[in-house]
Order: sequence, then structure tokens, then C-alpha cells
Amino acid sequence: MMATTENNRGVVEDPKRLLLELASLHQLTELLPLAVHRMASAPAVALVRIWLAQQPLPGDCLRCRFVAECPSQERCLHLVASSGRSLVDTGENWQGLDGAFRRFPIGVRKVGRIAANGQSLEVANVEHDHSWIANPDWIRTEQVKSFVGHPLTHRGEVLGVLGLFARNEPGGSCFEWLRMIANHLAAAIANARALEQIDVLKKRLEDENEYLREEVQQTVAFGDLIGKSAALQVVTRQIELVAPTNSSVLILGESGTGKEVVAREIHRHSQRSHKPLIKVNCAAIPRELYESEFFGHAKGSFTGALRDRVGRFELADGGTLFLDEIGEIPPDLQAKLLRVLQEGEIERVGEERTRKVDVRIIAASNRNLRDEAEAGRFRQDLFYRLSVFPMELPPLRKRPEDIPLLAEHFVSRFARQLGRPRLRLTTANILELQRYRWPGNIRELQHTLERACIVASDGRLQFHFSDTAPPKKSVSVESKTADRVLTDQEIRDLEASNIQAALKACGGKVYGPSGAARLLGLKPTTLNSRIKSFGIRDA
Repeated sequence: MMATTENNRGVVEDPKRLLLELASLHQLTELLPLAVHRMASAPAVALVRIWLAQQPLPGDCLRCRFVAECPSQERCLHLVASSGRSLVDTGENWQGLDGAFRRFPIGVRKVGRIAANGQSLEVANVEHDHSWIANPDWIRTEQVKSFVGHPLTHRGEVLGVLGLFARNEPGGSCFEWLRMIANHLAAAIANARALEQIDVLKKRLEDENEYLREEVQQTVAFGDLIGKSAALQVVTRQIELVAPTNSSVLILGESGTGKEVVAREIHRHSQRSHKPLIKVNCAAIPRELYESEFFGHAKGSFTGALRDRVGRFELADGGTLFLDEIGEIPPDLQAKLLRVLQEGEIERVGEERTRKVDVRIIAASNRNLRDEAEAGRFRQDLFYRLSVFPMELPPLRKRPEDIPLLAEHFVSRFARQLGRPRLRLTTANILELQRYRWPGNIRELQHTLERACIVASDGRLQFHFSDTAPPKKSVSVESKTADRVLTDQEIRDLEASNIQAALKACGGKVYGPSGAARLLGLKPTTLNSRIKSFGIRDA
């Protein structure tokens, strides 16, 4: 403990160093072995042990020698660290955590009583107090003279017990130093447990965040696919099914529905994601350059071929080739394309060498290729080869619930690009966007929002739609009114139908910025009166 004098016999060397080391460690697996090892390194120390109060594991009580003295069997002292040196070679491992005294019921024997009453115990000379001796032979053989036990108490809670068996009688100050070590050790144990709990909670929080991110990914976005509609969920499920395979995919849908985005997601979730995704717009290639574009050419093979050129198939070797607007490929090239898909071989223009390629094909078209094939404008065998897994993307007008999410995404992106403060989409803006039919689909929505962000003043967005033709229903009404004069009942029926349509569009709401009254340009009280007058029950 300190330099030994006549009045003070120390049993632990350099206690200040031990206190500093205890303060620097934050894991029980390091803290407890170091504490007993440092204290047991003093020549006067025979054995040092630490027991911590814990719940027994299943089966522990059946193997405990004190089970008869532990009625509750809910909590006891478990040996967690031990160190010492025997004077005789008995083969006993004093660093081990098993043995007869590896557990003590709280309140049983001297160690258990220290934990029960929270009071320190010093037996200066075991020869004068035989009641504490559990194994007299061990005491005599190891020449043990004294025992010191301190409760490990932190904030009023006894965490465990520190027990030290010495071969001399410790002085008074040594007893106080051991009490100080026990107090520091208790604080270090509490801190280590708190850090462990923090790590557990941190890991749980990370797992929960990951789960929530996955949930958001599934319900709001799948990669670059944004939306939560049932139609989009069908598309994402199809991507999940086909992406891990090598099957050809044919994506059908109107222009602007996001066929390239779907192709990119299929490639991203495939086993070929580490290889390139090569995109070809078949409608943009001049007829005379199709073969060179797809298969490459050798130097001098035609006028302007100044060097060897690698075709798109070779660039996509091992990866994915996305053929957009595949319906525009000329019939003569369709036969060559079919051969490549069947054989996995290409020949560059002007070369006789055959090259093997491993390419997955994802094709897209805004045409009905089945009808084109039946009409003879597209090879049927190529159609069946491409459409192993056909996917049809819904137009934007069939997924209006996705428009708010798409609009928020595009507005945020354009605001960042333009260096503008965040622009706010109002409920009226969303309703206006959802009422429009979007013949150009997502591409038209994107361009409309970009223009609105450019011309926005005071953070307010105003939209100018490219398709300004009135709805067909309005045209039919105007044509009817131009032909004849409507009766009063016909006008009332027309107004009642219009109110029902407005209520349905607003989910039955009458009041508020997203209510039917705002949509119809009426006061809510006036609209309620007309609803009652026309006998309208449900929206």
C-alpha cells in the first residue's frame, strides 16, 4: 500500500498508480482483472477477489453449494475477478473464476454479509476470530493472517464486494487506502456499465434507424423511384423480383414515365451492378450507323472510320445494355440484334473476328410492341426474346397520390440548383398539380416545376401547363349549350353533378384550403346550403 513502517504494514504497493489506472479504463473485461492483478502483486497479499451482485443464469443455482441458504435465488454475488500466489504447488488456479466460493448468496458468510449490510469488515488476525474461517487448512497452508472486505458501493447501491487475504496484519491507514480503492473501483464499475448500456442503446438506435430508413425506402422511394402509390409499389416489387436474375426485361409505358429510371434501378439491384450500365437511345441513331454503334467497327471499314471503335455491346460486357425506344430499330438490324442475344457473339463492322460478350438487355418502348409485332413492323421472335419479363409503367395521371412527393423532390432540387431559399408548395399548389392530366408524365412535371421555380417571386409558385386545352367534359357541355338552351332542371342537375365531383376530389371536405368550397370558388356556408338543397348525401 505504502512504504512499510513499524506502525503501518502495507499490503498493496503504489495505490495512487492503481487509482489512476482504474480511472483510465472503461470496460469491465479490462478493469476488473487489472484491479486484482495490481493488488495481488504485493508480496504480502495472498489472494484478491471481486464478486459482483448479479442475477443467476439458468442452472447456476443447481450447482451452487449455498443453494440451501439462498431462499429467493434471484440475486447473488458472482466471482468476476481473482488473482493471487500460492505458497505451495497444489495445481489450484487462483486466477480462475470457478471453485467452491465462486458464488455467495447475499447475507451468507462474511462476503455475503458485507454485501447485505454495506459495511466494511477487517479481520486483523484470523487466529483470534475462527468464526470467519471457512477452510482452516487453506489458512494454515497459505499462512494467511488477515482479511479485509469492502462493499463496492455507488450512489447507495452495493454493486459487489472486494475481498483481500493478506499474509500480514495491515495497519490502519492501509485499511483506509483499501476503502478508497474500493470506492474508486465501484465508481469505475458503474461508469463501465453505463458505457456498456449506452453502447447497447446506440446499437439499438442504429438498428431502429436502419429499419426506419428501409421502411421509408419501401413506402416513399425505391432508389430514384419516388412515390407511395399502389401502382408504384407493384413496379418496385417487380424490380425486386427480376433484378437478381439475368433475364431480359421489356419496359413499356408512355413517354416521360421514368423507363430509364426503372432500368437503372434494375441494374443497381442486380449482380452486375459493379459493371457498367450502357444506355442507347435507338431513336437518335442514324440508320447507316446502327451496326457501328451497336457492334463497333475496324479502322478503314468505311469512310470516316479513322480508328477502331468499340461498340455498345462490348462496352456493356459483363454489365447491362439499356436499349431505349427499341421499337425504332430498323427491321434488318433487328435480325442481327436477335442473333447477338441468342449466340452472345458480335462482329465489328469490317472485321471477321467473332467476339464473345455477356450482356443483359433491358429494352424500353412507348409503343405497344405486341401490336407492332402482329402488324409486321417488329420481329415477333425478337419481341418474345426481349419480353421475358415485361413491365408496364403507369402514367402519372393514374398515380396522383405520388404527385406531392415528386413535386417536393423536384422543387427542393431546383431551389438548391438556383441558389434560392426553400420554396413552399401550398395545398392549393398540390391540388392544382393533381387536377392536371400530365400528358408528358413525370418529365412534364419536372419541367413545369423547374419553370415555376425560376419565375417564382416571394416564394410563391405559379404553374403554366403546356396542355391548355379544356377538359373533354367541358367541351361537351359547351357544345350542348351552343346547340340548345338548357332547362332549369338540367342546369340544377349539372350544378349538382359539379358539386359532387368537387366533393369527391376533396375527399368530402367542404372547409379549408383543400376543401370543395375553395375549389368551386364559393363560401363554405353557401356550398353547404346548396348541398342540402340538392339533397347530396355523400361525396
